[in-house]
Amino acid sequence: MACDDCTTGFAWDGKPSGTEAMLASNNTYLVGDSEEYAVLIVADFFGWTMNNIRLLADHYAKTLNATVYVPDFYDGEVMHPDTLSDPERQKAFDREAWLARNSREKRWPEVKACAQALKAQYSRVAAVGYCWGGWACFQLAADPSLVDAIATAHPGLFDKNDVDSVKVPIQLIAPEDDFTFTPELKQYCFETLPKTGVQWEYVYFAGYRHGFASRGEIDTVKGRAGMERARNCVVHFFEEFLQ
Repeated sequence: MACDDCTTGFAWDGKPSGTEAMLASNNTYLVGDSEEYAVLIVADFFGWTMNNIRLLADHYAKTLNATVYVPDFYDGEVMHPDTLSDPERQKAFDREAWLARNSREKRWPEVKACAQALKAQYSRVAAVGYCWGGWACFQLAADPSLVDAIATAHPGLFDKNDVDSVKVPIQLIAPEDDFTFTPELKQYCFETLPKTGVQWEYVYFAGYRHGFASRGEIDTVKGRAGMERARNCVVHFFEEFLQ
């Protein structure tokens, strides 16, 4: 990952309505009161405290009648929200060092433990990941005992082996311009997922860039339309496979 699209974007206005709790061993943003359905959100570089991701959690909790969890998978490290619009903060951010601290190998046990904790409590569990969270959702999708369905928008850090391993329904939200979900990976998904036997859905967003679903410019007509469409896609997909 070497693209500025991972650290740029727009902060959204609004006050999240949830609380903070623990899930497995992770600090977690929690919203909703369902005793049957849970949604696990795996956030991007900005982490569990980002206002945008918490507002998305609130929306999923309300529209899906689910309890939604956004765990901290970065040991308390969060990116300052001003980084979205501050070139100096963006320049100072060392992606390679961050990724070394938060590699797949290091964070997977935490992601798995959180999913297991939810599965032990709820009848059905879905997961949605943004950017860095994409690989985590793919890896969860390889084990039906962990989740019942996944969705991911502009997913990062996954590979062809992850696509081969999918065993639960999967939704892919794909902007036209995305350095992580490359044309090669998109083509591989088209060729491979039909052979898995799982239900799958690919939603293409012409004219949009990596990050639009969680950090898009919603003060513009196009930006809001893209975010809302992506958000609604997740809701409709989970309505079918979560409930």
